[in-house]
Amino acid sequence: MTKVLNPFMDVAPEVQEALDTGKPVVALESTIITHGMPYPDNSRMAADVEAIIMAEGAVPATIAIVDGRLKIGLSSDEREALAQVKGAMKLSRADLAFALSEGRTGGTTVAATMLAAHLAGIKVFATGGIGGVHKGAELSFDISADLEELGRTPVIVVSAGAKAILDIEKTLEVLETKGVPVVVYGADVLPAFWSRQSSIKAPLRLDTADAIAKFQAARDAIGVVGGMLIANPIPETSEIPAKIMGGYISEAIARATKKGVTGKAVTPFLLSELLDITKGESLKANIALVENNARLAAQIAVSLAITR
Repeated sequence: MTKVLNPFMDVAPEVQEALDTGKPVVALESTIITHGMPYPDNSRMAADVEAIIMAEGAVPATIAIVDGRLKIGLSSDEREALAQVKGAMKLSRADLAFALSEGRTGGTTVAATMLAAHLAGIKVFATGGIGGVHKGAELSFDISADLEELGRTPVIVVSAGAKAILDIEKTLEVLETKGVPVVVYGADVLPAFWSRQSSIKAPLRLDTADAIAKFQAARDAIGVVGGMLIANPIPETSEIPAKIMGGYISEAIARATKKGVTGKAVTPFLLSELLDITKGESLKANIALVENNARLAAQIAVSLAITR
């Protein structure tokens, strides 16, 4: 039976059992299901990512709001139903409780997933890419709540870096200001989501999941609060080189500007346009990087369970 921890949150039995016994758990967001990919690609991706985490010895916990319930772990039927929902909300910290109080259904962003994972006691979270500072933010002030959440919520977030549609340099500056360690896994330069490399040097580098777990243990020991961002480069065989991707992104941004797309609608619009512009190659790369991040996140969760 699903365990109810508070009036709004349901923790799936296998997730609760893992948390109760100290087994490794990896949280997964759900906006990639509701807003990031078309059906049925989103459904297949979500199932495959959970399978990868289980193969590495951890328990997956996909987080979403379903009919006003905060779900920490979805059944296969719930996950499939969510993949087909039309008009799901895109939920961050600001409107997470609104969806609960109004009985709505929605996908959780990085910020909302971090918040929910922390409430449930989950320490590691795998996603595709984080939100950040949008290009032109000096005029629009369009900065993702993901950065604020990373600054205050103690969850390790494994991503392929900030989404390349963003201003990566400004995103990194904001993370530095908020005291968020940015660790590049196995490389000396920051990845750029669909591409393995950007022009930005890695702030920190670690080469094993054990080293990341030891770093987190040291942060805990000295009382450092807040999240940690792991930037995990997309596999070489799946990347779209940055010079090529840059042209595609410029075209997608021009389309968004022409149509007057703003706010929360920007990222899903750009991802949809890039799917069209790249003739599906951006989706293939997106799936590959999410799977790669899930694998590393599970390894980190396993190492953390041993370290603790």
